[in-house]
Amino acid sequence: MNHIQRRDAELPYISDEAVMQQQRVCREILQRLNFADRSDFAGIAAIVKELFGRSEGAMVNPPFYCDYGSHIEVGKNFFANYNCTILDVAKVTIGDNVLFGPNVAVYTAGHPLHPEARATMYEYGVGVTIGDNVWIGGNCVVMPGVHIGEGSVIGAGSVVTRDIPARSVAAGNPCRVIRAITDADRVFYYRDRKFDPEAWADVCRRTGWDPAELDG
Repeated sequence: MNHIQRRDAELPYISDEAVMQQQRVCREILQRLNFADRSDFAGIAAIVKELFGRSEGAMVNPPFYCDYGSHIEVGKNFFANYNCTILDVAKVTIGDNVLFGPNVAVYTAGHPLHPEARATMYEYGVGVTIGDNVWIGGNCVVMPGVHIGEGSVIGAGSVVTRDIPARSVAAGNPCRVIRAITDADRVFYYRDRKFDPEAWADVCRRTGWDPAELDG
């Protein structure tokens, strides 16, 4: 196997000339993305679509950094705020309606623990999966091999080292589940603040919920 094949099989590999050539292609696209006119939303969206392996309606606020781009697959309406880094040595699969706060980092890349093995220049990548409707708060780090279940919220500043189940609020370093997200959370937009009647009516129109639940 060559080193591209080894990398893509999540086996130890070395970043040889063939691997680096793939990164050069990515960096040329990133150069255009990160120096684009920040007010040209359509132009930025077009570059993001060119960069990612799969996307539909994705938007990224530059600057943005990744290794390949082609290993990143996002669903509908993905949004990443400023200064996002995705080290996509292995595949990063992100569902629909996922939100990243500023300075979010997703790492699939790693190096051997033993210093002498690490000095051989072998490295590895293990894929990350993020389900639909996940919100990852600012300054979070998602580590290799992690799966975050659909509908979950990761609190700002967390370091996610293990899988997070669906519909959970999780936070901390290392990140741990704090509580489940339930239907009782629907009427609140921030902590104990409920949607005002005008906004709640619009939310219910968009979701099909019962507007009477605001007073429940």
